[in-house]
Amino acid sequence: METQETGTSSHKAADLETLGRVVGQVRTNVERVIEGKPDVVSSALVVLLAEGHLLIEDVPGVGKTMLSKALARSIDCSVRRIQFTPDLLPSDVTGVSVFNQNTREFEFRPGGIFANIVVGDEINRASPKTQSALLECMEERQVTVDNTTYQLDSPFMVIATQNPIEMEGTYALPEAQRDRFMARVSVGYPVEAAEMAMLTTHTKSNPLDDLEPVTDATELRKLIGIVAQVYVADAVQKYAVALTAATRRSSDLTLGASPRATLHLVRAAKARAAIAGRDYVLPDDLRTLSQPVLAHRLLPSVEAAMSGRSTTDILNAIVAAVAVPGGAPTS
Repeated sequence: METQETGTSSHKAADLETLGRVVGQVRTNVERVIEGKPDVVSSALVVLLAEGHLLIEDVPGVGKTMLSKALARSIDCSVRRIQFTPDLLPSDVTGVSVFNQNTREFEFRPGGIFANIVVGDEINRASPKTQSALLECMEERQVTVDNTTYQLDSPFMVIATQNPIEMEGTYALPEAQRDRFMARVSVGYPVEAAEMAMLTTHTKSNPLDDLEPVTDATELRKLIGIVAQVYVADAVQKYAVALTAATRRSSDLTLGASPRATLHLVRAAKARAAIAGRDYVLPDDLRTLSQPVLAHRLLPSVEAAMSGRSTTDILNAIVAAVAVPGGAPTS
């Protein structure tokens, strides 16, 4: 007779198998558009399953918007795109109450943020006032307009792009905004073979036009629930806290990682573990995700910046110096 523990284990295994199958289908779909960038696609899928938000930061023309659109089109759910421009208003994002002459009452007209996946293109081209309209949406998954609060549907994910090179006419994201993004990734230039393949496929037609959804919002909610059940041992939790606490003590940083960053790091690690077919988190999950989850939240000290040390270099040194559970520092 099957014990309760055996039944639970087999149920978890079946859930993880389902998750792996769906994630594989979405990955295959996205990689039809973004070739030769498996790590970037994996990071996007981790953020999606961890209920986070993704910031794609890179130079023009490397496929930032293509990546976000491919991920959005792979899921049969509501998708909206907001083109951030200097004249974009906060009400364009959140929505506005409009007086209806027929009913003699105010009616709420939802803004672009009311969707399961919101693609924010060139987010740093909008004014700080408009950028701040995203703060409540991203953290609390709700919108408050005229003292009325509207809940956003689940799943909810903001995928924002920005160009760090061309700074004319842009407004840098404040730290409070950057901290709400679970991860930041850079697409980077493709290798020659991938660029050659792109010339073959992308010059005939737009590969986005041929993408069909491979999952939907209902199934995605189930997968998010599976990720939430992934086990995190006390030692691994302490390791996550030790990593973020070390950034706050570093003399090379004027701003360390926030408690929200610790939470995001663990949630992302749970998603990475589930995608790998595990129902438990390893310290290696945290180490691997430390760069995309933590680096964009840190500010280097003046001395570190003048010596040419980036936040990536500083974070690598910090992670190497923190003892792994059951072992010594890796440096």
